[in-house]
Amino acid sequence: MPRAFLGKMDPRAWAGVIAGSLNGNVIPFAPGRLKPAMRQRRAENAGLPQTLGRIGALEVRLARTAKEVKKAQRLRFQVFYEEMSAIPDAVSMFSRRDRDTYDAICDHLLVLDHSVPPPPFGKAKPKVVGTYRLLRQSVAEAHGGFYTASEFEIEPLVAAHPGKRFLELGRSCVLAPYRNKRTVELLWHGIWAYVQHHAVDVMIGCASLEGTDPSRLAMPLAFLHHHAAASGEWAARALPGRHVAMDRMAKSAIDPKAALHALPPLLKGYLRLGASIGDGAVVDRQFGTTDVLVILPVENIAGKYIGYFGSDRKAA
Repeated sequence: MPRAFLGKMDPRAWAGVIAGSLNGNVIPFAPGRLKPAMRQRRAENAGLPQTLGRIGALEVRLARTAKEVKKAQRLRFQVFYEEMSAIPDAVSMFSRRDRDTYDAICDHLLVLDHSVPPPPFGKAKPKVVGTYRLLRQSVAEAHGGFYTASEFEIEPLVAAHPGKRFLELGRSCVLAPYRNKRTVELLWHGIWAYVQHHAVDVMIGCASLEGTDPSRLAMPLAFLHHHAAASGEWAARALPGRHVAMDRMAKSAIDPKAALHALPPLLKGYLRLGASIGDGAVVDRQFGTTDVLVILPVENIAGKYIGYFGSDRKAA
């Protein structure tokens, strides 16, 4: 979704006028919206454990306050804009936070490091080192739709499965020193606890390959097209105006080992869990990525992973 803004304006004034497009409906960003939204999120998540998982000094849990969401936004800015090649809009540049209208309606999963030493004159505080943004279908529908709908045709997919509960995963990032198996496992423990609590049936979201030239991503895109394409009732396509063909190589010409090596670890993780990929990629020039649609019905997740993450399911 484009977040670039043009014109000359005092950066402080941008906070009152920034807007995001939700399925064609423009919803203004309200600077004071985050605190009351967090109170609503806490009420909806009542019953979830305060801590969703812990390995050593690392803990995974949901953000509890607007201040913690802002820490997640700062982490996203550091990873997406400072480390990678995303182009910030005026508001993000001024605040040093990656933020949009969806942050107020989403739950934010955090990985915190409790081993960070305290400052010279202060108390030790855990550091946010990983985050994931979670948007349930009921919340999305009450506020205009899923973020993913700015790139992919989501509505027909959801309409084809009445009664199933969809969850959108997005804005995932981990600080460089923490990009290891332990942190990824913690994030998935947190997601799984959330999925169970809210009786989620299907997870969807955009997964990104770095770069905006599809021809240079021909092998991984073609591999996903030939080996992981969603079909039948799970088929979904990129928006007509943004659709980029993924079948850029013949199946026989693909080296599966090399193609898998070229996939981001997060995307390989989705595939291992039983995800399929929508038809067509989308180039996101603001974030410097080529995005594919991930579709993961919970019933597809192999038993060994359910046993690992925990199998108890309860409806909220």
